[in-house]
Amino acid sequence: MRKVALFDTKPYDKEYFDAVNAKQTAPYEMVYFENKLTAQTAQLAKGCEAVCAFVNDDISKEAIETLYGAGVKVLAMRCAGYSNVDFKAAFGKINVVRVPAYSPNGVAEHAMALLQTLNRKIHKAYNRTRDFNFSLVGLTGINLHGKTAGVIGTGKIGQAFIDICRGYGMRVIAYDLYPAKDKGIEYVDMDTLLKESDVISLHCPLTEQTHHILDASAFSKMKKGAFIVNTSRGALIDSEALLEALNAETIRGAGLDVYEEEANLFFEDFSGTVIKDDVLSLLVSKPNVILTSHQAFLTEEALENIAETTIENLNAYFDDQELVNEVCYQCIGGKGKVQCKEEGKKRCF
Repeated sequence: MRKVALFDTKPYDKEYFDAVNAKQTAPYEMVYFENKLTAQTAQLAKGCEAVCAFVNDDISKEAIETLYGAGVKVLAMRCAGYSNVDFKAAFGKINVVRVPAYSPNGVAEHAMALLQTLNRKIHKAYNRTRDFNFSLVGLTGINLHGKTAGVIGTGKIGQAFIDICRGYGMRVIAYDLYPAKDKGIEYVDMDTLLKESDVISLHCPLTEQTHHILDASAFSKMKKGAFIVNTSRGALIDSEALLEALNAETIRGAGLDVYEEEANLFFEDFSGTVIKDDVLSLLVSKPNVILTSHQAFLTEEALENIAETTIENLNAYFDDQELVNEVCYQCIGGKGKVQCKEEGKKRCF
């Protein structure tokens, strides 16, 4: 029985992985760790042929070297993002696979939920009525119908969000370095999107080109009173610049499911702890900021899909099949659009 170490796991991970694994002809021996995968914890994978990691694990060169020395052959990311993996260190040693699209509709729906919660002050109304305060003062929102949504990143999640916005009767414009073909999407340059959008929603991966794509300069170009929504990666937004824009009332509000310094905070309970991140504390204190802890993916359908695809990726590796969900630094160098595999080759190396 092949042994797999799963890091940064929660009860819902174990529930769905155990259920899917039990259906396998040759089930894996799953070893669950609550610890995040880091250079220090990588040694826990000794004796395992595979490791499963998540979005906030720190899979550095040192972690890769320790995993490789422990006999790990494949790293299965149970998420779409991979900016936390040192691919150059992994190349030629440990194959890396991922789950590219486990919940595009779920994430897009959460983005709209954040937007509508902000817009219609649902969070405020909920708290008021629980105290039998039925005043409507301060709860005024805007009609989304007829407004312009600017979508940055038009992959599967971005396209799902576009469909939702169109259902609301919104005009949609988009920016993407690699526009989707034949999707009927109106693409514009970044400055136009910033200038014309009443809502800006981020759905792009975190790369060198997209790091702090919304910075102080971008906020200064935005239409006054715009909403910001981010369900992608925290570092797409310069958090200090966002805070300044909120203080200056340049933007109407922000719905955030991610935060650029979330790695050591999100997915854990710090309710009895003094948080020393002043920017995060100030953002949470704002009445026009909704912060959820990277939960946009968290649906029953997504959890099942993540487990199924991850185990399919492992099966493909150990059965010497093509790794359709493999990523390496050469793939990334081609911006994810060019496969580094030679014709007829099953995997990157």
